Amino acid sequence: MSDEVQEKILDQLMKIREAVEPKPAPPPPAEPEGFRAEFMAFLSKYGVIGLAIAVIIGGAAGSLVSALVSDILMPIITFFIPGGAWREASWGIGPIVLSIGHFSGAIIDFLIIALVVFLIMKQIEKTP
Repeated sequence: MSDEVQEKILDQLMKIREAVEPKPAPPPPAEPEGFRAEFMAFLSKYGVIGLAIAVIIGGAAGSLVSALVSDILMPIITFFIPGGAWREASWGIGPIVLSIGHFSGAIIDFLIIALVVFLIMKQIEKTP
């Protein structure tokens, strides 16, 4: 065998050896010292502050969408619905009263919120 062939074989064997040898484990992360440091590590690890902000903004968005539906959209739709007070509409089955109007309003609110969130997420995905 020529020296060139032996070098290629040796090179390939070295690559195989590097691939199969176990790599050393990384050192474990340092534990935070004290309650305050541990609490701050918890907040940053699980994104609690971001979640809290999202819940607050989500609640405000829900109120905004409910106002949009109640004050802007439904007066237009109520023009075509006889009787007008559609959110108070109910259906009685003996002693049971089903609040159909309130439930319909909640469905409309949910669909509008879902549409707004969908459109916002599409815009966020487009940004680099």
